[in-house]
Amino acid sequence: MTGLHERHLAVSPEWLALYYRHPLELTHGEGRHVWDADGNRYLDFFGGILTTMTAHALPEVTKAVAEQAGRIIHSSTLYLNRPMVEMAERIATLSGIPDARVFFTTSGTEANDTALLLATAYRRSNQILAMRNSYHGRSFSTVSITGNQAWSPTSLSPLQTLYVHGGVRSRGPYAELSDERFIHACVADLEDLLGHTRRPAALIAEPVQGVGGFTSPPDGLFAAFREVLDRHGVLWISDEVQTGWGRTGDHFWGWQAHAEHGPPDILTFAKGIGNGMSVGGVVARAEVMNCLDANSISTFGGSPITMAASLANLSYLLEHDLQGNARRVGGLLIERLRGVTAASPAVREVRGRGLMIGIELVKPGTDEADPEAAAAVLEAARAGGLLLGKGGGHNTSVLRIAPPLTLTVAEAEEGAAILADALHAAG
Repeated sequence: MTGLHERHLAVSPEWLALYYRHPLELTHGEGRHVWDADGNRYLDFFGGILTTMTAHALPEVTKAVAEQAGRIIHSSTLYLNRPMVEMAERIATLSGIPDARVFFTTSGTEANDTALLLATAYRRSNQILAMRNSYHGRSFSTVSITGNQAWSPTSLSPLQTLYVHGGVRSRGPYAELSDERFIHACVADLEDLLGHTRRPAALIAEPVQGVGGFTSPPDGLFAAFREVLDRHGVLWISDEVQTGWGRTGDHFWGWQAHAEHGPPDILTFAKGIGNGMSVGGVVARAEVMNCLDANSISTFGGSPITMAASLANLSYLLEHDLQGNARRVGGLLIERLRGVTAASPAVREVRGRGLMIGIELVKPGTDEADPEAAAAVLEAARAGGLLLGKGGGHNTSVLRIAPPLTLTVAEAEEGAAILADALHAAG
């Protein structure tokens, strides 16, 4: 145990988990690589939990941060803030939500918390519909709508939460159905649920469940849900904290895979847009955003320095078509991973889209999750020079792969080869 690890344990909560038997101290990064305190170099396939979206130490972002820091770092929302207004204008346009208003926060948790505040105030209801296996943050309100028991430490809540089928395609009572029948069954479940509730405020859903193991429904499910929700006046909140900004390759936002009935009423974002800076936010049509009848501000949300970073990061992403790169390189990577895992009895499924890929591990010959195997592969991959993530609603048995969107074909091939060796070593 290192001295820093001992110091960490002495002052940190027991539930503040660290990866690896011998935790890493990352000291610097460049592009898609990071280095630890011992000088070891790693190919980063997790990006600080999908947060280093473009690249480590991206010159355009670091330059914007340095220049803004030399002017003014902080002012709060009580003053006009040019970078914040410019960023809000760009996000409002990109969101697809008509007459959009944007409120910035410091995290995805806070963004989802704000979305819940807006929806419950607008609908005058504390009932929330959420997806099974979901994750929406660590605040008191967001853990209460998280459908993943491993990340929801209390049942005490200001909200009444009801859970809907549909977030996991290959497990559960509808897993054996065709996509069309799966959607039909989930819609019937939603209709039945609404028949037993008074007045839900909103359905909150991740288009691809992040912590849940990169699971997703068939395209079109949330469009079918939207038709039902609209009849009942229930808002749709799309949690794009992990799926936004082109990571899925096919679409800029995850909700666009379900776009038949237009954009969500509320969209939340965070993580990648700041490329490591603390940025989150909420987009909603004006009628919903303006429904609060009390004062509200954000001390740190939309700060000049985080907005400068986000503007530079977003410009780089759009100018270099990183969504297209996620589609092309991600498509290659997922096929390569399916190839190298095809003969492994421990791999139940390789799934995902773009640069958002999950590998679900099970005990060979069964359908039983194997978190020990996932931990072993994580260790073996690290030894080979590759950093991965973990997740899954079934005891964290899913390897999560989400590298920066500038990943090259050569790096994708390298990472797949290391992962193949790690699976063999751990098996």
